[in-house]
Amino acid sequence: MFTTEEQEELRRTVRALLERNPPARPAPDATPEYDETVWRLLAGQVGAFGLAVPEAHGGAGFSYAETHVVCEELGRALAAVPYLGSAVLTADALLACGATADLPGIADGTRVGALAWAEGGTWDAAAIRARVADGRLTGVKEHVLDGARADLFVVPAAVPEGGLGLYAVDAGVPGVRVEPLVTLDRTRPQARVVFDGAPARLLTADGHGVLERLLSVAATALSAEQLGGASRCLETTLEYVKTRQQFGRPIGSFQAVKHRLADLYVLVESARSVSYDAARALAGDAADLPVRAATAQAYCAEAFSTVAAETIQLHGGIGFTWEHEAHLYFKRAHSAAKLFGDAAWHRARLAPAVLGA
Repeated sequence: MFTTEEQEELRRTVRALLERNPPARPAPDATPEYDETVWRLLAGQVGAFGLAVPEAHGGAGFSYAETHVVCEELGRALAAVPYLGSAVLTADALLACGATADLPGIADGTRVGALAWAEGGTWDAAAIRARVADGRLTGVKEHVLDGARADLFVVPAAVPEGGLGLYAVDAGVPGVRVEPLVTLDRTRPQARVVFDGAPARLLTADGHGVLERLLSVAATALSAEQLGGASRCLETTLEYVKTRQQFGRPIGSFQAVKHRLADLYVLVESARSVSYDAARALAGDAADLPVRAATAQAYCAEAFSTVAAETIQLHGGIGFTWEHEAHLYFKRAHSAAKLFGDAAWHRARLAPAVLGA
């Protein structure tokens, strides 16, 4: 059992909050926006944004295990809050770099941090072309989670002496231009950020080491969201097939439907196992964390996509409409499957470890 009773109480608290305050759903043509109510309640009442931040830096001093529980519940509800990009990735990056001055605002949810990483549609460190010269950062970053609302950017860029460093850039300074993106998943705002000679301060010159850890953190947290979304899809589908009738009986009583649901159940529970295994490795700082995190991301991405597609199919006509939430989970599943690298990319990263190379 991965979770403790205290962590299950945290789960019940977050789920109850989200059920009392259902996340706002964007219109089909609306610009992605945050759910300010849910954001403030999670930050103020639950303290969710600082769970894994040490108390000395304004957090609660718990472990990543508690953060994983929150990620799973946010994925289950598709809550549009700056959690993954700010509370998980930016906070972990600052802690890894020892740059703790910016942590209190991130931990209490009053400030938003964004990890501006991807270039050329990939999170491969070898693809980074951003450069720093004389303390000025130049480069273009894509798919930046929470970028449009960020107060602080953490940016990997080449250091003048060679190698890769992580830099902090304050939003709003000259040389920073943020372009909100129209995304497939309207519940997860992203942005393109252009740095043109922006003032930057070095956080660490060991960018490669920190990014390797952050990739595992991102993969593990995203697998929790995907698990939450897949679980909710299966739950709503089970509810529907018990009440929807054809030929005078619930469609859930048909053998073909039972078989499909059984397959989905196996996918969800298998996803739970690999996601929790990665979270346990992250919380314990296990040596094989990169392998477990990549495994979780690759499996959970495909599981969520499959379950979300079957949810639409098993709901029949209503599942294809804008009025039903099935399409939101379908879009999140396919959008998240590309975030921080797709399943094939993560499996390629796994290959050397598996083959003993």
